[in-house]
Amino acid sequence: MAQSLARPVSNLIELLARLPGVGPKTASRLTFYLLREPSGLADALAEALAVLSSGTVQCERCFNIAEQSPCPLCADPSRDQGLICVVEEPMDVLAVERTGSYRGVYHVLHGALSPIDGVYPEKLRIAELVERVRETQPSEVILATNPSLEGENTAAYIHQQLVGVGVPVTRLARGLPMGGDLEYADEVTLSRALEGRRSM
Repeated sequence: MAQSLARPVSNLIELLARLPGVGPKTASRLTFYLLREPSGLADALAEALAVLSSGTVQCERCFNIAEQSPCPLCADPSRDQGLICVVEEPMDVLAVERTGSYRGVYHVLHGALSPIDGVYPEKLRIAELVERVRETQPSEVILATNPSLEGENTAAYIHQQLVGVGVPVTRLARGLPMGGDLEYADEVTLSRALEGRRSM
């Protein structure tokens, strides 16, 4: 099939297929959509991709992706610098910010511990977090890693690293989703919901 396509088309299909969640069929559909699109979307996309690396940096404090360092969240004097929310990825910062209920700062790990995938503590921003907590002595560190095996292991490891620092470490509560039925909840979710209950 690749021989019957123009080289630029087959190259783009191969590159798009490397992206997470994009298989060869989706990559082909996207490529041919871009070829048919008369509005200059392909040119705009190429330009955006070209400046993606040169136009972004990791914040020197929280390691979020931004246009400058420190990032706008770390530089904002109205944010509570004594409250650090630890997340796995920059997209998690966006998710927490969408709630509108958090006014602290962040620390982005850029992944979660997964020895089977070769992701050890040295590959994440854990040492920088421990150093930051020791230096700034925040009022609280919130571990907001994902409720997966990797996320739980990462949270446990970070908690272990921060035990002697004397800073309160909390974990995001987990439980039942809004509109969910108890009968469909798995045992782990239901157990966590019971453990995280609070008075009304």
